[in-house]
Amino acid sequence: MSISVSNLSKSYATQKAVDGISFSVNKGEIVGFLGPNGAGKSTVMKILTQYIKEFEGDAFIEDLSVREHPLQTQKRLGYLPEHNPLYQDMYVREYLEFHAELYQVSKSHIAEIIEEVGLGSHAHKKIQELSKGYRQRVGLAAALMHQPDVLILDEPTTGLDPNQLMEIRALIKKAGQNKTVLFSTHILQEVEAVCDRVIILHKGKIVADQTLAQMQQETEQIIEVEFDVKIEQQFLEQISGITSVKNVFDTTWVMHFSGQQDRRSEVFDFAQSQGLKILNLTKKNKSLEHLFKELTKD
Repeated sequence: MSISVSNLSKSYATQKAVDGISFSVNKGEIVGFLGPNGAGKSTVMKILTQYIKEFEGDAFIEDLSVREHPLQTQKRLGYLPEHNPLYQDMYVREYLEFHAELYQVSKSHIAEIIEEVGLGSHAHKKIQELSKGYRQRVGLAAALMHQPDVLILDEPTTGLDPNQLMEIRALIKKAGQNKTVLFSTHILQEVEAVCDRVIILHKGKIVADQTLAQMQQETEQIIEVEFDVKIEQQFLEQISGITSVKNVFDTTWVMHFSGQQDRRSEVFDFAQSQGLKILNLTKKNKSLEHLFKELTKD
């Protein structure tokens, strides 16, 4: 396992930030690490990167305990923290050379990393002259400098515009081709676009650990239907298997059904029996946002 966490706990005074969690991440996986504010995500990442040294349980990077082998595990991972710490008065290339010296690695591949993260036209600039998107690229380049097998990214896309989001997303996907990536974010669309698997924390505990495909398997079916005329809700509630129905706009309704059986034919038959015309009928999967809200509500 590239990352492994075993019965991990961390408390701050009387507050338990992480409560006996265990999980693992295999080489080549991009895993979304999700949870509301205060769920314990950043604490876990800081333990894995040895920013936090006092904790219960254990965590491993490439089968090495972060507690027993802090320096060896740090050499095997790259970390981009939520608040990207950069020396603003340094030039981009100068800053990356500085990181190469810190990790005692050759500077020969700096030019390659600069091109890989799309900094070629900005390498001669001071970091303070860069937009936030390009500063994130510098942070990612620094995290990749020593060619780690594991990448830990804490909110790497916060505050970026849509174009910058797409660019950083592409960089993360590219890095995930031959590395293990643990990726924390509040932007759930990014997780759906980038990640293979999702781990969700709530109040320090894991409430979900599944692939995206598994999470979106339909134990409930959602159908959106638009009729040609307005209709009363109580009539729609007569449809077999319906659990809830909501009018979202004028003659458009969203219906929830239990089970995996396709209910579209029943909606169509109901409309025909009532003399209604269907203008639009769409079957939908639950979004990650919907699942996240269900799993993290109090």
